[in-house]
Amino acid sequence: MKSMGSCRNGLTLLLARLKALREVQEAHGSLPSKLKIGHRGAAGSRPENTFSSFDYALQMGADFLEFDVQRTKDGRLAVIHDSTVDRTTDGKGKVSSLTWKELRSLDAGSWHSTEFAGEIIPSFTEMLDKYAGKAGLLIELKKPALYPGIEEQIAEELKSRKLDKGPGSRIIIQSFDRSSMKKIHSLLPSIPVGILLNYKTKRMTARELEQIAKYACYINPKHTIANRQLLDRIHQKGMKAIIWTIRTEKEAGKALKLPADGIVTDFIELLD
Repeated sequence: MKSMGSCRNGLTLLLARLKALREVQEAHGSLPSKLKIGHRGAAGSRPENTFSSFDYALQMGADFLEFDVQRTKDGRLAVIHDSTVDRTTDGKGKVSSLTWKELRSLDAGSWHSTEFAGEIIPSFTEMLDKYAGKAGLLIELKKPALYPGIEEQIAEELKSRKLDKGPGSRIIIQSFDRSSMKKIHSLLPSIPVGILLNYKTKRMTARELEQIAKYACYINPKHTIANRQLLDRIHQKGMKAIIWTIRTEKEAGKALKLPADGIVTDFIELLD
């Protein structure tokens, strides 16, 4: 049976964590009212998750850059959406089966257009060094269960650059994997985390929202399930909501009318 002292210590720790989370939430309240977020950069007009895509998104007025992180055979963090390289490069195979050198040698642009032949897959560290401070970064961990310890790697890279503290870092980490995001929150309590949603809103219970609010600052629903009622429920729990992924004028028109805190899009110009 736990002693009264240990219970008090546990309560003190919980209150401290909740206070820290509230400070992060309040800090991110100073961001623009509706963030323009470039999906994999400017995925509608450039090869996704490449420097040309990210640069173009910023040129078009993106506030944040959204990108995905996987891990190579030799433990390097790579910016690529799929768990294989087949769709977006001239190579084949799983990211986790290729070394960084092998991954880096692939052409990540020609599949989109010959204009972008020779584009390379960025590393996570390159993304931080090139864009942190110039734009907000919305980092998605893709299937983190495939990469044990990836949360610690992410945390170390951010801490080594002093990007883990303060609203000036403008970094959000998101995933569908709630266990992973709980871990990220414990490692990086000053960095807001988000939970991605792609299922019907009726499955999101009040208790579920309360549990998520203990560690997350964002719940980010797919645009097809986003509505005012869901966003209001998220806001009532002190969290924010980012809608993803907008690709047409019709989708943009609907999203812009909702009280979302950010919109992820393949075409930043749709949000003007």
